[in-house]
Amino acid sequence: MKTPKMLRQNNMRIFVKKRHIPAQSCCYLVAMKFVLLFMILGFGGFGVSAFAQQQLSSAPGKKVILRGLDKVTANTVDFEITIGQSYSFGSLTIEPSYCRKRPPEEIPEVYAFLTITDRATDGSGQEVEGLNIFNGWMFASTPALNPLEHPVYDVWVLDCK
Repeated sequence: MKTPKMLRQNNMRIFVKKRHIPAQSCCYLVAMKFVLLFMILGFGGFGVSAFAQQQLSSAPGKKVILRGLDKVTANTVDFEITIGQSYSFGSLTIEPSYCRKRPPEEIPEVYAFLTITDRATDGSGQEVEGLNIFNGWMFASTPALNPLEHPVYDVWVLDCK
């Protein structure tokens, strides 16, 4: 039997013992890791009926309630927007495409898909095509996960009806 090698790292003595692992046991270890991973992830959907996977626990909402903050004046405004309609908040145009609220027996979450455009004007005050500054999902429980990044305005989701 060979003696362990001694290494020095950061003034610490570390003893390293070389071991030979047969190829069969390596394959066994890799296979066991995959089995464990599938068990943790819930078998990746195996054994769960297709009906249970497709059924959603709530219906999509018809209106989304948002809160807007003007960072210059520190005023907040709550507004209710019908899905598919546009709403103007300062120089922003907000258009929700979808929202959903989980039922009370599940972990609470409200989320909405929003498109926010910053309206712009040329030097003479004529409105020109706006810049799309946000197009994505916003979550009520974690507004910082996917925030609107604007120097003057802040918008986040409150509720879905």
